[in-house]
Amino acid sequence: MSKPLKQIHLAAHFPGVNNTTVWSDPAAGSHIEFSSFAHFARTAERAKFDFLFLAEGLRLREQGGKIYDLDVVGRPDTFTVLVALAAVTEHLGLTGTINSTFNEPYEVARQFASLDHLSGGRAAWNVVTSWDAFTGENFRRGGFLPQDERYSRAKEFLATTQELFDSWHGDEIVADQATGTFLSDAKAGAFVHQGQHFDIQGQFNVPRSPQGRPVIFQAGDSDEGREFAASSADAIFSRYSTLDQGQAFYTDVKSRLAKYGRRSDQLLILPAATFVLGDTDAEAEDLAKEVRRQQVSGATAIKHLEFVWNRDLSSYDPDGPLPEIDPDVSDNHISKGRAQVRMYRDPLATAREWRERAEANGWSIRDLVIETGNRQAFIGSPSTVAKTINDFVQADASDGFILVPHITPTGLDPFADKVVPLLQEQGVFRTEYEGPTLRHHLGLAHPDDVREERAAS
Repeated sequence: MSKPLKQIHLAAHFPGVNNTTVWSDPAAGSHIEFSSFAHFARTAERAKFDFLFLAEGLRLREQGGKIYDLDVVGRPDTFTVLVALAAVTEHLGLTGTINSTFNEPYEVARQFASLDHLSGGRAAWNVVTSWDAFTGENFRRGGFLPQDERYSRAKEFLATTQELFDSWHGDEIVADQATGTFLSDAKAGAFVHQGQHFDIQGQFNVPRSPQGRPVIFQAGDSDEGREFAASSADAIFSRYSTLDQGQAFYTDVKSRLAKYGRRSDQLLILPAATFVLGDTDAEAEDLAKEVRRQQVSGATAIKHLEFVWNRDLSSYDPDGPLPEIDPDVSDNHISKGRAQVRMYRDPLATAREWRERAEANGWSIRDLVIETGNRQAFIGSPSTVAKTINDFVQADASDGFILVPHITPTGLDPFADKVVPLLQEQGVFRTEYEGPTLRHHLGLAHPDDVREERAAS
């Protein structure tokens, strides 16, 4: 008996502060004007995507003590944008990254419950921690927490917000005009939480929202992050773009669910994916090379090499060979607030590997940065890209993808117009939304139904 076809989940990431974005392209628009967000969201909804995703930047990144201005600088507040988008969309899920290290459970729960009400049940929260003291300097507590404490705080933060969401059961508001009774329970919203990180009590002032709780996303790839997702998240982002790596990650994370009494379908795995489309595969390959050259200028290549070398390399020619000098392995890093710093835990080994690859292939500094850091996930004609995406999902390398175009705000349009119809023809992607909430789009049960299911088992 053949395995039934999985339905593909698709989402769109508004490309903010990152090297994927080609802000200098003539087709590029504003990254802060609301019209850009609105166009992007409407395109995603027209294509029947599950949700739109906004990342978070709590501090401008620096290089050598100066603002790193080769990326798009800054982004507006996540909640402000999502609430505004709720007014110009009807079905699209609205997902935002909010940090658990520098916020408080009550305020975050209140914001997401409000967004869920205002959007009719389309809110989702990407729960993240902050890893560096550089970002922490913007906040009253300052500094940062060690990794084990970050995840400890994040787990308790999420559990506390869920207690606040659940402090309303959903039937307390009767609003009986004949009797003048508004609430059936004067203690609605009452909560008490005492733990290692939070000691709060009171009454939560936002009634039960359409989804009960927002959909929970998680992005950690460490063992702690995977375990956190298996215990508490509805979806986890993945950074693995090859079939073998994707399958290994998929198998590992899904295998952790049983210990928490969860089924495999109760956690979705969604890698981020860039793409370049052409009328033919050859045309797309040529265009992809051109895009990568746009993404990595000579100045950008030098800056990226500095992530590993931890030295000022401004005197080097980006079209010349790699430095013969070794990286500086001191703790005082030249690049502040960049996740890439954590990727290169052994810079000496990375430098040796890169020199070998550059020498073997005749690569300059710029060539190396392009080849090691800016490969698009999907390149080809619409039919090729549609097939590749479907192959990944059916092979259990993912449950779908979060697409990151390199042009804002129109970069998603070609995918919506040319690839989505092919997936629909294959019967692996919806032609209409099946329900009003994001949980409907993702095939996730309402929290109350999950609770009843567990109680009955």
